[in-house]
Amino acid sequence: MQSFDYFNPTHIVFGQDRLAELDKLVPQNAKVLVLYGGGSVKKFGTLDKVLNGLGQREVIEFGGIEPNPQFDTLMRAVELVRKENIDFLLAVGGGSVMDGTKFVSAAAPYEGSEESLLQHGFSPLPIEKAVPLATVATLPATGSEMNMGAVISYQGGKFPVMSPMLFPKFSFLDPTLTFSLPKVQVANGVVDAFVHILEQYVTFPVNASVQDRTAEGLLKTLIETGPVTLAEPENYDARATLVWSATWALNGFIGAGVPQDWSTHMIGHELTALFGIDHAQSLAIIQPSLWALRKDKKRAKLLQYAERVWDITEGDEEERIERAISKTRAFFESLGVKTRLSEYGVKREQVSDVINALEAHGMVAMSETGDLTLETSRQILEHSYA
Repeated sequence: MQSFDYFNPTHIVFGQDRLAELDKLVPQNAKVLVLYGGGSVKKFGTLDKVLNGLGQREVIEFGGIEPNPQFDTLMRAVELVRKENIDFLLAVGGGSVMDGTKFVSAAAPYEGSEESLLQHGFSPLPIEKAVPLATVATLPATGSEMNMGAVISYQGGKFPVMSPMLFPKFSFLDPTLTFSLPKVQVANGVVDAFVHILEQYVTFPVNASVQDRTAEGLLKTLIETGPVTLAEPENYDARATLVWSATWALNGFIGAGVPQDWSTHMIGHELTALFGIDHAQSLAIIQPSLWALRKDKKRAKLLQYAERVWDITEGDEEERIERAISKTRAFFESLGVKTRLSEYGVKREQVSDVINALEAHGMVAMSETGDLTLETSRQILEHSYA
């Protein structure tokens, strides 16, 4: 296992009916900007509960953050923070709202070009301060409630934004706030969390037994609870398990000291940007095909995944790997998430558009070993089409 630092300052408030505790956690003299997406947080009463929890503080609302948060929309929030001297941000929503709020947190006090904040990839932003932020999560999927990262959409691309200064100060995780989600969003959340784990786990061995066993436990938990929480949306125990699994999938622990491969995400981002395919659906398309093309690079961990997650122990190595890939695809499809590019109305000739976008965004040497080329990406996309 490689040497590493592990740091996560986010305070988690987990459980039902705890939003009244906002009054204890938000600074008493704070001027708060509450950020959210569409109308669901209003429709289902979540916003009212949040506003009540904030007590007598001065509160301003900013709605309309998109499912893939757009730079221009977020800049309107940045200008509002500056104009109104906001000193605390509270995101109420899913990963896109939380990600957008992180960008606002970084950009509002930034004195340089805000666009330049999108150019640092997975390296920390060159910022010296950020507006404190917290979250009320309403969708289990991205883990943004307990990490320092965000993904922002700008001019047809999706750009990572990272900084230790963007960890939420605290996050409320009330599983009942997710009961009203459409089934497709719940299924997407299961897939998103599952692939987050895979991209930190199915790389190559580095003697990280604690991280591996934790990842395997999370994967098996999602396999067990995903179908249950889809079929029984108000089963509190099942939904609580999903919420906590999604948080742990990307809070940094299982990725500490291990190689990571975010190629599936990077290719998937282009599918979302070009064709409007949901983020998790893009991952379900790419992940099995990426493994099919890269199984020799990932052989040891794919065999470990086959045995420890899917209990596949019989057959030669090739058979076990193929069965593990097939079971992964079947799991996604059992949740109602299609896994073939052709099923989303994309034409075969449009694969070239994806390759051109990857090249334009510098995604020409991806993977845990930096050897996943544009040609390999093309092969993955061609394989995922059939």
